[in-house]
Amino acid sequence: MILKKCFEITLLILTFWMVLTLSVKATSTLPSEKINLALRRTADGLLRLAGDSTSRIPAVEQKGSRIWQLRIDQSFNYDELPTLLQASLQLHGITQPYDVTVRKCNDGTIDLGYNYIDFQGKNGVACRGREMPVGCHYIEITFLARGIYSKLWGQKGMIFLVIFGGLAGFYFFRRQNTSPETPSNDESVWIEFGNSRLDVSNQILLCSGVRQTLTFREAKLLMLFATHCGQLLERDFIIQQVWADEGVLVGRSVDVFVSRLRKKLVDDPSVGLAVVHGIGYRLEALKTA
Repeated sequence: MILKKCFEITLLILTFWMVLTLSVKATSTLPSEKINLALRRTADGLLRLAGDSTSRIPAVEQKGSRIWQLRIDQSFNYDELPTLLQASLQLHGITQPYDVTVRKCNDGTIDLGYNYIDFQGKNGVACRGREMPVGCHYIEITFLARGIYSKLWGQKGMIFLVIFGGLAGFYFFRRQNTSPETPSNDESVWIEFGNSRLDVSNQILLCSGVRQTLTFREAKLLMLFATHCGQLLERDFIIQQVWADEGVLVGRSVDVFVSRLRKKLVDDPSVGLAVVHGIGYRLEALKTA
């Protein structure tokens, strides 16, 4: 029975690996028009946050097969760039990994920059919080060949998947044969912000010690805010992350659920959901001692 379970799960993982490998090969062409639109949308958001809603946005230039460049003559907030850019790329269905550099217009010197993995990771984007140099800059995005990342799915990756499948099968078998009366030793994973804690899996919020029960969508939305604490999240980005599985996206849902969360967070004065009109929301939380 154990061998059968291990074989079934290993076969499932190997099937996933083959589908992933084929999909990587099928998506090597970059959609130039959509990248252009995504970068212009990003520039528009940066300028509007800087108080500029009238200046002309220069044309996006393609500098190479995988390199695009956009000139911005005005100063902008670098801290807002990662979220705005990722939301714009995701809106246009662009999923390729990338590097971002902010270069001076006069000599091409790199002032700031980060990698796509930085944005996805827990440590956050490099150079965030540093003072943005005044003057004209180019925002340059270089899309990386998926082969750089797909090497992880080579021979060593396949061996790892086989081992992992075997262990997963054994664990599944043990779980299936555990008596229902045996208590689980699994501990909930809590996300902390301000004086509040969120247990996403059990949909529980402890707000300054006050226990709140959340709906599935409330817990999912609050988790998005808590894991991007201090970052401005655009409405489109929020909808894609929280409501995409519903098929029909209703923009008004964001406002309704943010209002619900504000009421549930009222017992924690160190936490607030700030609105940036026309853009989105930001969870602001003071650091606790």
